Amino acid sequence: MRNDYPSRTGATPQITSRRDPVLYDSQWQNCPYGEDAARQFDEQGFCFFPELFSSEEVAALNREMQHIRQDKTLRQHEEVITEPGADDCVRTVFDIHLFSAAFGAVANDSRILDFVHFILNDDVYLHQSRLNYKPGFRGREFYWHSDFETWHVEDGMPRMRAVSVVLALRENFATNGPMLLVPGSHRQFVGCPGVTPRDHYKQSLKEQYFGTPDDKVLTDLISQCGIYSVTGPPGSVLFFDCNLMHGSSSNITPHPRSNAFFVFNAVSNRLVQPFGATVPRPEFIAHRQG
Repeated sequence: MRNDYPSRTGATPQITSRRDPVLYDSQWQNCPYGEDAARQFDEQGFCFFPELFSSEEVAALNREMQHIRQDKTLRQHEEVITEPGADDCVRTVFDIHLFSAAFGAVANDSRILDFVHFILNDDVYLHQSRLNYKPGFRGREFYWHSDFETWHVEDGMPRMRAVSVVLALRENFATNGPMLLVPGSHRQFVGCPGVTPRDHYKQSLKEQYFGTPDDKVLTDLISQCGIYSVTGPPGSVLFFDCNLMHGSSSNITPHPRSNAFFVFNAVSNRLVQPFGATVPRPEFIAHRQG
């Protein structure tokens, strides 16, 4: 298959203009949240809806989140990732839609799926789901990256036809390491330097070094597009394009910043062989069958 988005070829970084649509449904009046939301997603690569889920719904999901975190049997699973240098501190739990009926129901909620279907204009499946805990004092950063770059290189996602949905389970303050987005960066693909090491995911899920842009590229991109800090109360939902540059800083406050992630891929965009790795990553990181 032709590779329109080369990355990690060992060469210097290269910028490629996006060759795929952002909105696959060209009839913006079909957008369940209105044409303004469609326009924002197309132009900026994301939409944020405060308190889309009620406080009662979020309270139940928080109880479920803590149950998952405290389940000692899950600690033996590869799906549970701990913070670097702190094996007693959970960083991420993957496949939450399989571990929890409550989070599985969120993934099937019409408030999420209707907008996802509008953006991708196709049948969809869950490419990935996870809980990011980012606990107080010990929650480490997620460095700047485009998810699509990793999914393309390491998983074999052919085109930019996937969308991430983030449900805030705790308050996202400006001070506790909220997600930072680079609006409009989804229009450019940043090919990153280096070559992917074997079993790179074992390191990258804790700290990512390959698949991250260099300082100059980031400086130019942020100078051009700026930074948007995603802050808001529990129950808020962020939809963002698979190629949007984003990251977050460490949390050195007492306040945890916990979010649930659901990544939807178009059925027509199912994974093929990775474009820059020797073997695909495990199924819990990148589902190959919907």
